[in-house]
Amino acid sequence: MYMLLMGLCISFFCLAVTVAAFAAATRPESPAPTAQPELPAVKAAPARFFSDRATPHIPVQPQVPIEVLLLQIENHVRLEQAAAESFVAFPTQALLHGKTTSPFVN
Repeated sequence: MYMLLMGLCISFFCLAVTVAAFAAATRPESPAPTAQPELPAVKAAPARFFSDRATPHIPVQPQVPIEVLLLQIENHVRLEQAAAESFVAFPTQALLHGKTTSPFVN
């Protein structure tokens, strides 16, 4: 009998804590009125990037045809595949750290 009474008391206590936590979580927040100083109006800055000077006129680069770019990429891939195949066939330290003839290397 005492165990049943003790279980009921603990259950009611847990229920009361849960109801209090739920009530605290769902009540609407009322912001306290705080006195914030008025910020002065800021004038919009002119559009510029790191400088007050006018941007110089940059000539337009000529467009390269897509076929030329594709041919350069295909040539680069062929050179890299040939270098990889020669390394796999005969791996040496010199082939691993050798310079490539591809124009795309920095």
